Amino acid sequence: MIEEGAIVIISCGNPREKLWGVLLRLDSVGAVIRGLDINSVEDWLRQEISGSEPMIGPSTVFVPSRRIERIFLDESSGGARSFQDRYREACGGDVRDILVAEA
Repeated sequence: MIEEGAIVIISCGNPREKLWGVLLRLDSVGAVIRGLDINSVEDWLRQEISGSEPMIGPSTVFVPSRRIERIFLDESSGGARSFQDRYREACGGDVRDILVAEA
C-alpha cells in the first residue's frame, strides 16, 4: 500500500509528465508531492552529491486525481537502484529529510 511519506513516482496524463518525490497527501481529490520532475532528478542528485551551489530544487505540487494515471513506489529492483537508494548511498541519510527540509 502506498502511504503518505513514501517516496513515489507519479505518472500523469494530459499533459504527460512524471514526478518523483515524497508523497505528502493522497486522497480522492488528488495527490500532493514534494519533489521534482523525473527528468531533473539525475541533475539534482549530481548537485547534491557534489555539494555545489543549488540550481535545482524540489517544489510542492498538487496533482488532481483526474491527471493521475499511476503511482509507483520508488523501489530498487534487481540491478536497478531506486533514486532514494542512490541518494542514501552517495549522500547518506534519508532523501525525505532533504526534500521536506527545503520546503
